[in-house]
Amino acid sequence: MATLFTGGAVFDGHRYLPGHGLLVDDRQVLDVLTPGDLDKLDRGDHDVVDLAGGLVSPGFSDSHIHPIQGGLERMQCDLTDGGTREEYLALVRDYAARYDGEWITGGGWQMAAFPGGTPSASDLDTVVPDRPVFLPNRDHHGAWVNSRALELAGIIAETPDPPDGRVERLPDGRPQGTLHEGAMDLVARLLPLPEPAEYAAGLVEGQRYLFSLGVTAWQDAIVGAYAGMADTGSTYLDAVASGDLVADVVGALWWDRELGLAQIPDLVERRRAQSGGRFRATSVKIMQDGVCENFTAAMLTPYLDGHGRTTDNAGHSFVEAEELKEVVTALASEGFQVHVHAIGDRGVREALDAFAAARAAGHSSDLRHHIAHIQVIHPEDVPRFAELGVAANAQALWACHEPQMDELTIPFLGDERSTWQYPFGGLHRAGGRLVMGSDWPVSSPDPLAAIHTAVNRTAYDDPREAFLPRQALDLATAFAAYTSGSAWVNGRDRTDGAGVLAPGHAADLVVLDRDPFAGPAEEIGATGVASTWVGGRVVFGG
Repeated sequence: MATLFTGGAVFDGHRYLPGHGLLVDDRQVLDVLTPGDLDKLDRGDHDVVDLAGGLVSPGFSDSHIHPIQGGLERMQCDLTDGGTREEYLALVRDYAARYDGEWITGGGWQMAAFPGGTPSASDLDTVVPDRPVFLPNRDHHGAWVNSRALELAGIIAETPDPPDGRVERLPDGRPQGTLHEGAMDLVARLLPLPEPAEYAAGLVEGQRYLFSLGVTAWQDAIVGAYAGMADTGSTYLDAVASGDLVADVVGALWWDRELGLAQIPDLVERRRAQSGGRFRATSVKIMQDGVCENFTAAMLTPYLDGHGRTTDNAGHSFVEAEELKEVVTALASEGFQVHVHAIGDRGVREALDAFAAARAAGHSSDLRHHIAHIQVIHPEDVPRFAELGVAANAQALWACHEPQMDELTIPFLGDERSTWQYPFGGLHRAGGRLVMGSDWPVSSPDPLAAIHTAVNRTAYDDPREAFLPRQALDLATAFAAYTSGSAWVNGRDRTDGAGVLAPGHAADLVVLDRDPFAGPAEEIGATGVASTWVGGRVVFGG
C-alpha cells in the first residue's frame, strides 16, 4: 500500500511547495501532489502520515563526514558535551574511572577552551597519570596528549618537528602536550587499532545517530589509514553483506601524500574491490592544507601575530602545487572524483589550479570534483568554481561568530582577509554549485543547525551578531545544497534519483516537526526531525 504524506508542505529538492503532499510506495516516489490533487484523492487506499504542519523533504545527504570515527568517539571518551578546561578534565576523569583499557582515546575538545588553543600534558596528568591519553580536538588537526603518551612516543625537547606538523613546546623546548597536524602521528602510530567488530559497531552507531537527524546518505571523507584509524572500506563491505548498511555511501579513498603517483594503481584496485551494494569507493580525498587556528592552513600571505604584525608563517601546502596538478590530472584520467580539503586561500587556489590543469589536459568529463571547507577564498577565485565546474562543499555551521573564530582566527588573519571567509552567498551569486556537509565528528552533523547558520550567519539561539551577513543564503538554496546538491555530488541522480522528490525517484525522506519556511528565519534551528525514511521504509521515528 502506498504512503501519503499530507497536512503540511513539501520541499522537492529545489522548490518549497506549501500545501502539497507526497505519495510514495515501498521504494520510490509516485507523485508530488498539488492541493487540488489532494482534494480529489481517495485516502482510504493509502497509509497516511499526517505532517501536522511540518515539512517532508528529500533526506539530507552529507557530502563530507567521518561517521565511523564519529560513532567510535561516541563510544569512547567523548568530549563534545564539554566547553571548558575543567569540564574536559572531569569528562576524562570519569571515563578513565570506568574504562580499564591500555589507552584513553576519544576526543572532541574545542581549542578556544585553552589559552592559545593549546592544552597541556600536565593537566591531563592530574586525571590520568598512569596510562597514555590521545584526544584529538574537534577539527582533528591537533591532539591533546599526556606525559605518558609523550614518553612512550619518545618525544623530548630535541625531537624535531615533522615536515607536515608541529609539536607545541614549553619555553625550554620540552613538549607541552599539544601535537599539530603530522606531529599527531608521532603518538597515533602507537595506538592499538580498533578491532573489526569495534569499527562495525562505530558504523552502526554513526548511522543510527545520522538517521535521527534526517541524514540518509553521505560521502565518507577518509576511507584509508589515517590518524590512528585503519582502512574502513572492509567495514562498509561487511555492513553491506550483513544488511547493516542502510544509508547510501560514497567512500573517498585517502590520498597518502608520502606515496605520490605510485599509489594510483592501488586506488584503482581498491575502487574495484571496495564497491558494492550501497557503498562505492569512487572518490579520492586529498588534504591540501591544515586549519587556520594552528596556522597550518595554506595562505597566500603570512599570518599575523595577533597584534597586527606580519609573521613569516603562511601555513602548509601538504602537496606541492605543481605536484597537485599532476595528481589531480592523473586521478581524473582514471575516472576518479577528487575531493580536496582546502581551508586557506592558497590551498583553495592550488586546488582550483589543479582542477584547471586536469581540464586543460582534456579531462572535462562530469566527475563532480569538489573542494571542502572553503574557509578563506580570495575574491578573485570565487567565480572560478562555476567556471571550472567545481562544487563548493560547505560546512556551514562554521560560518558564525564563536570563540574559535573570534579569538583564534580573526586576529591572525587580519581585517581584510577575515572578510573573505565562508563566502557562500558570493559563490551562489557567481553561479557556483553548493553542496553541504558537516565534517562530523569535527562539528555537529545536524543539517538543520548548519542550514540555520547558512541563512542567519549565526548559531541557533546565540546572541552574537551575524558573521558577514552578505554571505548568507536564502533558505531554499541552503536546503537544496543539503539535499539535491549533495546527492548530485554523490551521483545519486545517475542511480536512483535521491535528493529530488519526483516520480520514479528514491523515497529517501525526512519529515520535519515544523515547517521552517513558514516561520521566522531566527527559528530554523529549532526544527526537529519527526521521522526518517530510506527506500520508503522508516529508519527513525515513525
